[in-house]
Amino acid sequence: MLTSTPQYNKLSITMTSKPMQTSKDSQNLDTQSATSTNLTLDRLIEAQVAFMQQWLHAQAQPLATQAWQWFGEQPLSKYISSDDLQHLINDWFLKQPLSEVVRRDIRDILHTIIYHPVNDNVPLSELVDDSQVEILASYVSSHEEQRNILVHTLVGNETFADLLTQTLYHAINDFMESTLDKAGPAGKLMKLGRSSFEKATNRNLDEKLQSYLHRNIKDLTRRAEANAQAHLTNEEVARLLVTGWGRIKEKPISEIQTYLRDEPNDSSIAHIENSIQQSYNRLRLSPYLHSLVAASVDTWYSNHQADSIATIAASLHIDEQAITQLSTALLPVVTDALESSWFTAHITEMLQAFYAQPSIKAGLVFGSN
Repeated sequence: MLTSTPQYNKLSITMTSKPMQTSKDSQNLDTQSATSTNLTLDRLIEAQVAFMQQWLHAQAQPLATQAWQWFGEQPLSKYISSDDLQHLINDWFLKQPLSEVVRRDIRDILHTIIYHPVNDNVPLSELVDDSQVEILASYVSSHEEQRNILVHTLVGNETFADLLTQTLYHAINDFMESTLDKAGPAGKLMKLGRSSFEKATNRNLDEKLQSYLHRNIKDLTRRAEANAQAHLTNEEVARLLVTGWGRIKEKPISEIQTYLRDEPNDSSIAHIENSIQQSYNRLRLSPYLHSLVAASVDTWYSNHQADSIATIAASLHIDEQAITQLSTALLPVVTDALESSWFTAHITEMLQAFYAQPSIKAGLVFGSN
């Protein structure tokens, strides 16, 4: 019995003892453990990404509403200053000219609106109400001093007198030339008399005629201006405007087309757009316009800097209902973005960086499944 005990003990030790691990075995086990951990971590991240996408998809509508409610409560001055608005208008709007694409779109849209077939069946009265014309007529007629200045500018100025003088002179000269040519010998005799008169007086008959016309027409324009000032009373001016409107208000809107040209190389719309563009390009870089913009922005900002975003939005008829409708319309875009590869990649990268933090990694234990 005493001799068998050591053999039993030896056998027992051999059967129950684990073989001693070498450094190579330890390295293999660490590699296997790391691989198993990484696979499990990858599956965890995949599950989290899928959950986040599904959750955000389901919560997109309430999140948009809650985000607007939070944003609407913030004061304007917390995020936007007057200088920010100045830079936005100057650097983004005024500094850049309208692109040719935008200009072409403007011309095409104007052409579509002006030449749309619906204009043939809609009267001008749809654009302007009778009461608007009456108010305008009353306003214009009540400014007697301005009306007199306008009459003087149109009738009593030197340019108008010169223009009328030249018109009458050419009319008289053409009449005389055509009459003398048809008069035969008598016409030749009258031309001879004209030549003799010019030699005797050392003056050209044309100059004499123009001087006479100009002197008398100036007197005529003064009389015409005085008559216009006397007879165009406030009531008469208002009546003329209302009567004129009454004559055209039932004409179709397409009547405007008769005053425009629509040839490929001679388009009135193109000329109008080009003229507006030239004026805009001149003004948008001028110190004058920048001064007006700066003063306008300062005025607006001082009126609204204490308002909340929601209050300012409400003045533009943007309320919670409008935001709900907008978010509903944009929901397909949000859904596609959540399911896109770039969003999945960014969320995966974020979670991988999160679990790679030493403080997080040390506290996690993953199984082998």
